[in-house]
Amino acid sequence: MKRRILISNDDGIYSPGVSALAKIASRFGEVRIVAPDVEQSSMSHAITSSRPLRYKRIRLGDFEAYRVNGTPADCVALGAHRWGHVDLVLSGINLGLNLGNSCWHSGTLAAAKQAALLGLRGIAISAPVSDSREPNFAELEPYVSKVIDLLLAEEKMSLVNVNLPEKPKGIRWTRQSVRQYDGKVVPGKDPMGRPIFWFTVTPLEGAEEGTDRWAVEHNWVSITPLRLDLTDEKDLARALSLAQTPPVSPAKKG
Repeated sequence: MKRRILISNDDGIYSPGVSALAKIASRFGEVRIVAPDVEQSSMSHAITSSRPLRYKRIRLGDFEAYRVNGTPADCVALGAHRWGHVDLVLSGINLGLNLGNSCWHSGTLAAAKQAALLGLRGIAISAPVSDSREPNFAELEPYVSKVIDLLLAEEKMSLVNVNLPEKPKGIRWTRQSVRQYDGKVVPGKDPMGRPIFWFTVTPLEGAEEGTDRWAVEHNWVSITPLRLDLTDEKDLARALSLAQTPPVSPAKKG
């Protein structure tokens, strides 16, 4: 049976990144696209529970495609349900990197996470944009193809985050870069003179070698295996150790 590959994203079904990814993925199996009808960037893992979803077929090149009035996670859940059997979920190619801390709010990664939650394999793929220019998908295509081929062989990896630099020189396995940021609220006014606010963050430290951010900054394609279990094992072990220590009774007076 031909491998079934479900493709989604958070930039919306008409993003050039989803078409580029579908073209590459079609070399590895049968492709179906199920993506949001409008942009859902930074939606994280939101799901729609307060209204019904619509699943509408559209024309998108040579590929069977459906648009959904929901989030990236909605699209993967609905797409997998409608198709009946899915071997792999690919999310992207996102217009913008999803490195380090951005994994927490990335809609692109959320689509891959939804796959993992359903017991499927999910791979998120992102590329940089500069000066409002789209990534050069033709130049990135060989690396995306190589990454998919490489990860198909890693059957035990259920969730993977991939980021491509503008001009790759190779591929590296990396860990997630977690940095501290200085959050700022910048006030301003709209054209009507009403107050508005922008939230911005500035990193307080550089990226460590071996992390996803470091790799992309040095023109390496970053492949980061992730997991759904967020448990801090060290803190849990410490807490359990303290819980097993007999409490000290207060000294009796007199």
